[in-house]
Amino acid sequence: QVQLVESGGGLVQPGGSLRLSCAASGFTFSNYAMSWYRQTPGKQRELVATINWRGSTTYADFVKGRFTISRDNAENTVYLQMNSLKPEDTAVYYCNVATGDYRGLYWGQGTQVTVSS
Repeated sequence: QVQLVESGGGLVQPGGSLRLSCAASGFTFSNYAMSWYRQTPGKQRELVATINWRGSTTYADFVKGRFTISRDNAENTVYLQMNSLKPEDTAVYYCNVATGDYRGLYWGQGTQVTVSS
């Protein structure tokens, strides 16, 4: 069974940093692209960043230059390094399989990121 467990969120001041982790299991992690998404109540889920199996990355314009997605295939983990955080970044952050057979089939609990003074 696919499992995705996000962690690393918390409360941070504007301009601060957080590093999110997503531990994946139940599928061959290295074969799939992975993405980070975020969700604020009352708004649609937003795609934040994607990393493919080769390590190539794409970013939403609103995080470009501030966030970095990476992965460790040996640990079945995808990361999101978040720098220069803004209040607008406040959301629940989720990871998920971005492509292929498992795309979007399972959502974890997410991890809350709150950016506030």
